Amino acid sequence: MNGADLLCDVLLANGVDTCFANPGTSEMHFVAALDRKPRMRCVLGLFEGVVTGAADGYARMADKPAATLLHLGPGLANGLANLHNARRAHTPIVNIVGDHASYHLQYDAPLTSDIESLARPMSNWLGRVGGTDDIRDKAEQAYVSAVMHPGISTLILPADAAWSAATDQTIHPVRVPDRPQADSVMVRKAASALRGARGRTALILGGDAMRADALETAGRISAGTGAALFTDRTARWQRGAGRVSPTPVPYNIDLAIAAFREFQTVILVGGRIPVGFFAYPGKPSVLLPEGCAVIDMAGPEHDLKEALALLAEETGTSDTAPTGISAFTASALDAPEGALDADAISIALARVLPEGSIICDESITSRGRLAAVAPTMAPHDYLPITGGAIGIGIPLATGAAIACPGRKVVALQADGSGMYTVQGLWTQARERLDVLTIVFSNRGYSILKGEMRNVGVNDFGRNARRMLEIDDPTLDWCALANGMGVEAARAETAEAFVRVLDEGLSRPGPFLIEAMI
Repeated sequence: MNGADLLCDVLLANGVDTCFANPGTSEMHFVAALDRKPRMRCVLGLFEGVVTGAADGYARMADKPAATLLHLGPGLANGLANLHNARRAHTPIVNIVGDHASYHLQYDAPLTSDIESLARPMSNWLGRVGGTDDIRDKAEQAYVSAVMHPGISTLILPADAAWSAATDQTIHPVRVPDRPQADSVMVRKAASALRGARGRTALILGGDAMRADALETAGRISAGTGAALFTDRTARWQRGAGRVSPTPVPYNIDLAIAAFREFQTVILVGGRIPVGFFAYPGKPSVLLPEGCAVIDMAGPEHDLKEALALLAEETGTSDTAPTGISAFTASALDAPEGALDADAISIALARVLPEGSIICDESITSRGRLAAVAPTMAPHDYLPITGGAIGIGIPLATGAAIACPGRKVVALQADGSGMYTVQGLWTQARERLDVLTIVFSNRGYSILKGEMRNVGVNDFGRNARRMLEIDDPTLDWCALANGMGVEAARAETAEAFVRVLDEGLSRPGPFLIEAMI
């Protein structure tokens, strides 16, 4: 029994039974301990961004943390972009980072770094194990913090703490306090605003307020008070036919400003004040009209379902029929024909998406009509990119598939951002995951072309084009997928896409479609 065994036992006792890893020398004793714990599912990612992104997707769907295992500061640094996305999603993750043996740090070996400084910006909780006597307490703190806040807990494990003998002990699950309820004063304040400004108040929902049962309550409040419902880059949205469907805050700053122009009050229930993704000359950062009051009724740390129930009770709308529900009509849409573009892809998918599917969306500029038709599609879970750091789509789908075996996962993947973590396809093949990846192959960073136009540059010269296009040489996504053990097909017309989409949805296991748009 050593420190690594003890850490594994604490994780398992608290239901953390999946570890996404890319270990190195300093983590070998932890790897050996994992080998002695058959209850722990160990998933290898060939790049740390795959590891952290997969842990994000897993926890969003499993409603419990995964563990990650990263190698020293450089390994953590490789995974930081998707830890940033996970932090923005309020995803619970126990992020274990190995370090040199404590007595070895003074010699400044080549891989020595300031792990705390690298981890702090992405971590709600940060701790370093001082020795084997410290492991249980630190690991339990990390778990409780990850679940309660919720967010990322980073636990630094020196190699000598992992290999040193530890006392064999009985580990019990740590008690996690219930989520706090929303402040009753804020609930009454929100209810007063809803009663006094019919049609001029908006609720911005996020976190667990985007689950189907909580959305139904929000729909009752909307129907009874005239309040509009919005959501902004929420981590997990249970949407589709038969479910209340809030309006996504537009990415385009002018459209977003227009969407909120008439509102006098905004109530936050797990959501946040809408701000521009970037600053633009002459345009505001905050997207709400001047003088708009903001009531922060409940945050991600609260019981948001209960918060909405209290608000419905306070407004007398608990028994009101909810608004914003569409019937399942997407299946009746005509199959697209002719040129293949983002609209054709979104319509083709809307028609045939299996009920209970999980969509992981990093399509960036290629969503087409997906948002418009989503309320009429078969009920599904929707996981978007939350923090804007690209390279999350393939790993997110990987983690979601591990969390939910038996459910089809569809990854909508932009080609440029897909290259950041393309190694995740290998993990999908190795784990035999039921993921259909649709790559929107426009051979460029189209989002950046749009941003260039947003800052007033409409004519791109040679240098700009070479920074924004990825067509020389051309990426061959079918070859890339095949090289990692994933079967793939290319579609160049809408008719061809419909055929290969049906094929990809009908079979289990990983499959990739390169959609030439």
